[in-house]
Amino acid sequence: MRWIAALFLTASAAFAEGETPGDFDYYVLSLSWSPTWCALEGDASGSPQCDDGKGFGWVLHGLWPQYEDGWPSYCRNNTRNPSRADTAAMADIMGSSGSAWHQWKKHGRCAGLSSDDYFTLARLAYDRIRRPEVLRRLDKAVTVPASVIEEAFLKDNPELAADAITITCQSGRIQEARICLTRDLEFRDCGRDVRRDCSMTDALLDPID
Repeated sequence: MRWIAALFLTASAAFAEGETPGDFDYYVLSLSWSPTWCALEGDASGSPQCDDGKGFGWVLHGLWPQYEDGWPSYCRNNTRNPSRADTAAMADIMGSSGSAWHQWKKHGRCAGLSSDDYFTLARLAYDRIRRPEVLRRLDKAVTVPASVIEEAFLKDNPELAADAITITCQSGRIQEARICLTRDLEFRDCGRDVRRDCSMTDALLDPID
């Protein structure tokens, strides 16, 4: 908890492809720390998510259908694909229209829903989680134990248990918060393949631009 106070002061699992849509056990809500993604990938690719002044913090990487062990992807779903307007409407929480399209193509089709219903559900799941405001107040880069990010989510989401969230790192940076939800969007424990917390004690966390 002292690290959370300090933040205030500084203000491989198996997977399948082409599975049957709707055949899964639970969802993983993946929230990506936008400054990390922009530093590692987005800036180089010229993603609009990383434009100056966008102010993205935790963006919705995706709402992923998950098995108790592994996950489906690229399911064969004959429902209508989202229009450009549909994917553009998700950019406020997903960073860009392109990200929304990719998530539909790889994961959304596996939910067994129409694209409209999938994006509606994804937004509901995103709104279900309180993203720690303390992290938005950072005015400079800090290094923290990854466990501190988990503690911040647990503090702001009292119904969330430690086994229902995992924090991931990439290239020495805080990358994502992954939260496990039932098909009705209730918190639940993650499967063993998801519950793999980053163990770094000095992970870099960049501030929001």
